[in-house]
This record gives sequence, structure tokens and C-alpha cells, in this order.
Amino acid sequence: MTYEQVVAKVKAKYENTDASSVNGTLAIQVNLLGKNVEGVFYIEAKDGRVNVEPYDYHDNKAVVTVAPTNLMKILEGKMDPVIAYTTGKVSVSGDPGAVLTLIKLAKK
Repeated sequence: MTYEQVVAKVKAKYENTDASSVNGTLAIQVNLLGKNVEGVFYIEAKDGRVNVEPYDYHDNKAVVTVAPTNLMKILEGKMDPVIAYTTGKVSVSGDPGAVLTLIKLAKK
């Protein structure tokens, strides 16, 4: 899977997501680190929608570093995000609650 494919899959996952439960703006930056796949993108909940774009997000609530396969497993509900975090499959710098909020939106 290429960087572009990962971003496209995450974008599709959030395409029709209702983020009206999120007050203000909630954004995380995702750093992908995997075999032959590296890159940065962000997931932002704002104005009732979720945006996914292939850019850095400097005013984020958290920065997540994850392998692309683990990210997809988490967003598809095949891997528990808390277990992924506690076993070192995902690292979070900043507010882990913000990350969990955005993951829950993907599962709706």
C-alpha cells in the first residue's frame, strides 16, 4: 500500500461521518512509518464534518505515529486502539483522548 492509497482509504472511511458531536476543532496529525510507506497527513473534525488531508497540522491535539497496516486495522475495528497503544504498535504524543474521539467517529 502506498502513502497515497492510505490517505485515500482514510479519507473514504470518514467521507460521510457526522462530527456534530465535536465542539470546535479537533485535529490530529498522523505520521505513517512502515515498509516503503512514509508520510504525514491529518484528520480534522470541524463544523460537523471530518476532513483528511495530506499535510502537516501544526495546531493539533496529538501526533500519532503508526504503521499503515495497523492504522487500517484500528479504523476498521480489527485492532483495539488502547491495546495497540499499550503494546507499542502506536505512539501518541499529546492528547490520547483526541485520538480516541476521532477513531470512534470512524466506527459510526
